[in-house]
Amino acid sequence: MNKSISRTISEFAVNLKYNDLPKEVIHEVKRYLYDSIGCAFGGYRTKDVKILHNIYKEMGGKKESTVIGFGDKIPAVNATLVNSLMIRALDFNDIYWKEDPSHPSDIIPAAFSTAEMVGASMKEVITAIVLAYEFEQRLCEFATPGIRERKWHHATLTQFVSPIVAGKILGLNVDQMVNAIGISGSHNHTIGCPTAGKLTMMKNTVDPMAVQSGVFAALMAKKGFTGTEAVFEGKEGFMDCFFGWDVKEQQVKPVQMQGREALATWSWDLNKLIGGLGNSYKILECSMKAFPTEALTHTHISATLKAVIKNNISYDQIDTVTITTIARACDILFDPHKYRPESRETADHSLPYCIAAALVDHKITTQSFSDKKLKDPRIWKVIDKIHGEASEEFEKMFPAKQPSKVVIKTKDGREFSEYLEYPKGDPREPMTEEDLDNKFNALTEKLLVAGRKKEIKNAIFKAELLTAREFMKKLIV
Repeated sequence: MNKSISRTISEFAVNLKYNDLPKEVIHEVKRYLYDSIGCAFGGYRTKDVKILHNIYKEMGGKKESTVIGFGDKIPAVNATLVNSLMIRALDFNDIYWKEDPSHPSDIIPAAFSTAEMVGASMKEVITAIVLAYEFEQRLCEFATPGIRERKWHHATLTQFVSPIVAGKILGLNVDQMVNAIGISGSHNHTIGCPTAGKLTMMKNTVDPMAVQSGVFAALMAKKGFTGTEAVFEGKEGFMDCFFGWDVKEQQVKPVQMQGREALATWSWDLNKLIGGLGNSYKILECSMKAFPTEALTHTHISATLKAVIKNNISYDQIDTVTITTIARACDILFDPHKYRPESRETADHSLPYCIAAALVDHKITTQSFSDKKLKDPRIWKVIDKIHGEASEEFEKMFPAKQPSKVVIKTKDGREFSEYLEYPKGDPREPMTEEDLDNKFNALTEKLLVAGRKKEIKNAIFKAELLTAREFMKKLIV
């Protein structure tokens, strides 16, 4: 390898200009901004956001960057974490799932906070957001199978991308960008437990923490701090540590493994990470969420809602519900903790709970995971009637398709079945402008009057005319 991976990435990132971006890419950035800012307002009142916001208010510091909704200014590094958690808090923001899953919009606040700090334009912010999606999504395809199969969390991918986004805004040169990636990529590898078993507030916070750390890494590099250049492919670098990478032979080392890992053919696809940069843009392949739930639940929720609404089935008529899905969804979403969730974080990652709520209410909204709904006795009357089945055939179809088969049997012997291959929000069935308006309006219902909603939407879709400081002033309740 003549040039390091991080240097190849850095050269592309440093040289990308707003004028290089196709109009449809710029428009798609605005659509994701609209979606993400709506999610941030939705997270405004969550307990986890309030805790972090209060900690930083008590700490004080230089007034550099605005906290969305709240309007106060705090140090840029700190604002990054709060704003990223706000976008992430309801698990309603975007999703890209190939070999690995991720939520690229978690990284948008890395651009917001630094742009406001240095007085950058929204054109610069849009360009940095394109980089966030480009490299986060490419990293989701870099490892085959993904690092999640080795029990690591996707924040491990974000650690490499957030310094690129912040570094772009800060005007890092190529050497400084290489250093920023090396700094952040040396210390943010995140184990998978935040999304396994009984979930806590850390489920939504580990990725924002990797975003925050990337901003700090970029600031360090700007001041001359150095980081490991061969952080990907070097000895004991990312590739070596995760799969075993022979630095001399440029191939995966033979590794003794047991269980399902021993059956996998582990590899790295360098072309997926750095091939064809600039030929097309990955943001056009990302998905939005129609439900505030874990991504693998969406096709199943859609199929279930289609069955119960079309056939007017009430929850008390149901005998059994069988969900056929891919193996990893069964493993993640049907484990024993998911049948008795005690928190919003566990409930929105519990397919039995999500399906039960859909059966009871014939809809899934942010209120489906409120403290009141978690105590709804109707949920607990039906949840144990829901069962998951893993399908090898479906597994082979994933991730190109996200198949779901839902079979509902009623107490009087009737049977209803629905099959879907991808959910609403997928690029093959994208969210329309009306869908996005409905989602934004629902998330901001108790925060913003109609006039303010319209003002924010206009600011987003004409963002290129504003500075970052002007733009962030629009995002205050």
